Amino acid sequence: MLHLKLEPKTRPRAPRDIRFKWSYIFGAACPARGTAAGLVLPYVNAEAMGLHLDEIAKAVAPGSHALLIVDGAGWHGAKCLQVPDKITLVKLPPYSPELNPMENVWAYLRANKLAITVFDTYDEILDKCAQAWNFFANDPERISSITDREWARVT
Repeated sequence: MLHLKLEPKTRPRAPRDIRFKWSYIFGAACPARGTAAGLVLPYVNAEAMGLHLDEIAKAVAPGSHALLIVDGAGWHGAKCLQVPDKITLVKLPPYSPELNPMENVWAYLRANKLAITVFDTYDEILDKCAQAWNFFANDPERISSITDREWARVT
């Protein structure tokens, strides 16, 4: 007869910190072209969203128009928000993050580039977020594979 000694299940150790500083990645992707535009900012509000829209507008191909899928976050639809002419915001229904292709990008980056890290300085946070975003944004195949949705294609 074989006897096994079962150890209690424990979670793996991971670094942790009780200090809090935040950095936010604003990102958008075009699966058809395999391109992305993004910013790493220290805050989220309508002003930050405006900067992001300006960055997206620079990346829109000449003669093209971008449909930007957004959720119900207040800064996505603020009255003071100036949406460039070459961008149209498409608001998702409430409580439907599964319809937003960028949610898969954030999950991918959290799991593969931003997990289990303790930072000594705020600049390290900004650098790590920029590295994670650039890893994604500089890989056209990854952009397309993560963000392509049949229902969102324009023909």
